[in-house]
Amino acid sequence: MSQIVSSVQDEYLRYKRLAEGAIAQLSDADLVVPGPGNGNSIAVLCWHLAGNFRSRFTDFLTSDGEKPWRHREEEFTRRAVTKDELLAYWEGGWAVLLDALGRLTDADLDRQVTVRGQPLRVAEALHRSLAHASYHVGQIVYQARGLKAGDWRWLSIPPGRSDEYNARPTMEKAAAHAETLRRS
Repeated sequence: MSQIVSSVQDEYLRYKRLAEGAIAQLSDADLVVPGPGNGNSIAVLCWHLAGNFRSRFTDFLTSDGEKPWRHREEEFTRRAVTKDELLAYWEGGWAVLLDALGRLTDADLDRQVTVRGQPLRVAEALHRSLAHASYHVGQIVYQARGLKAGDWRWLSIPPGRSDEYNARPTMEKAAAHAETLRRS
């Protein structure tokens, strides 16, 4: 793996740990509560993101990212799952992504892949996927925080503690932030 690909992987892992830090604070019942405006539950968001990773990154360099075996609409079906079931499915999707990233080098970034028949440079596909992941992880964290209200454990700098953090910044690099989240 090369410097740019490694940086992209670190950002993915930061978002993975953010979602997992939020999920760790929730009960099984919390995971299936519909989002605001009768939106997607955290379980649905996780299921969708894991399904997306499985599809996009299986045979990443050699096949279309939208696999014929993927049933995207089913990812958005309301589901009752335990946290263990959800995390097992989640980990499976992330394993496919991380395996594909582990095989890439910076030299691969200008290669072409396809998603839904549309050609993209590998760098474009990675940026698109990372933005997609951060979008849904933001939804997961926002929703989890709302469910936990006053019992929320902050995953970044807590309100009112910016000056304290700025005196000893520890989360400016993705890998360091992900490690902080993993340990908490």
